[in-house]
Formats: sequence, structure tokens, C-alpha cells
Amino acid sequence: MNSLADGLEIAPTIVLRNVQRIFAGPPPVTALKGADLTVRRGEYVAVVGPSGSGKSTLLNLLGLLDRPTAGVYELDGVDVASIGEAERTAVRGQKIGFVFQAFHLLPYRSATENVMLAQMYGPYRRDRRFQQARIALAQVGLAHRSDAFPTTMSGGERQRVAIARALVNAPSLLLCDEPTGNLDTETAATILELLRRLHGEGQTVIIITHDNGVAAQAQRTVTIRDGLLQSAPRQSIAK
Repeated sequence: MNSLADGLEIAPTIVLRNVQRIFAGPPPVTALKGADLTVRRGEYVAVVGPSGSGKSTLLNLLGLLDRPTAGVYELDGVDVASIGEAERTAVRGQKIGFVFQAFHLLPYRSATENVMLAQMYGPYRRDRRFQQARIALAQVGLAHRSDAFPTTMSGGERQRVAIARALVNAPSLLLCDEPTGNLDTETAATILELLRRLHGEGQTVIIITHDNGVAAQAQRTVTIRDGLLQSAPRQSIAK
């Protein structure tokens, strides 16, 4: 665990203990086999593995889109594997920001309106959601494109809008699924630099990727193969 100067301990963002995911057959398929993983608050972790290795299964479990068949998943110290669906939905909206390869933006909504969608079911009034969306867009360097529509944006700009949407609720975890997969090399580099900067500001980041070059940007790489996790040592990276 991380320790504060006054001696109090902060729970890791993620703890998996002997997590399994078995899909019913016939025959049954064990997609995740007794996974153990701890991700400290503010850490930047890459998950890599070949197609069919279990990356998508792990992503769905970490993102509370699926439940483990067995084991414990703690998010900010709460065992989210055992709570009800309504509570899981609330936790997912409040504590996890998703960034996908395909952006998933509404084409005829402005950048600001797309970001505001992440707060649709929150307690804030529209004017507060508008203000928070503008702040999130400024955080990713898109203040000047707040009123633009995705149809007029480059791929890199659209991914920045998607990242702003993921950040607007100040999540505990930024969960990125192949976030550079639809981008050219130069644009991908700018998105990876943005993720590095967010991590430098204290954001916990997990990136799912098949690209070893993308994974090299992280502090630590977790390899998944045939449903088994193997974690490499943590490395220090430039902020």
C-alpha cells in the first residue's frame, strides 16, 4: 500500500485475489485463471497479450461490465464483485473512466455535449455539467474545440474528446482499451504523451494493448496468456 506522511495508509485502486472467469459451455471455457493483481493509486500499468489471451475478459471485469465466477475484486477498498447491479452501475459511472479504440462519440453533438453525457445520471444541474465538461476539454488541450462536432475533428481530437469524457467525473481509474489503435503513428504519440501527463498528475491508468511500444510507456507491464497473469517489475518513467 501507499503511505501518507502522517502514517495513514491509502488502499490500492485495484486488488484482484484469485479471480476466475469461466464461461459456460459446452464445453466450459476458463478465460481467466486465478488472477492476482494489485494496482496502486497513481500507477500506470499496461496489460499485453496475444489475441484470445483473456485481455477482453480482464477489461470487462475491471470495468464492472462483467462479474468474476470466483474471487475478490476490490476497487478503492470495496469488494465490487459482490455488490448488486444498481450499486455496480453507480460505482462504474463514478469511479471508472473508459477510453475505447473506436471513440464512441455522437457525431451530431458538440465536443462539450459528448463530454456532458458522462454526467447524465449524476446529481449536477445542466449548467454545472456544462462547466465541468469545458474544464475536462481544457485538461486535454481542446478548449478551442469545445463547440466543434466530431465530424469536423481529426482522429486525435476525437480521442481527446473521449478522454475528456472519461475524466469529467474525476474517476479513480482510467481504463483504456487500445486507445491508439485507430490512429496514425504521430497522432498516437500525442495521445500517449497525454496519458503520461495525466499519470504524472496522479491519475491511475490501465491500458490494454497488443502493441509492445505502447506498453513500454507504462511503469509496469502485466502479461496475460491463456488466462494467466504475469506481472513485470515496476519501473520509474519520466513525468
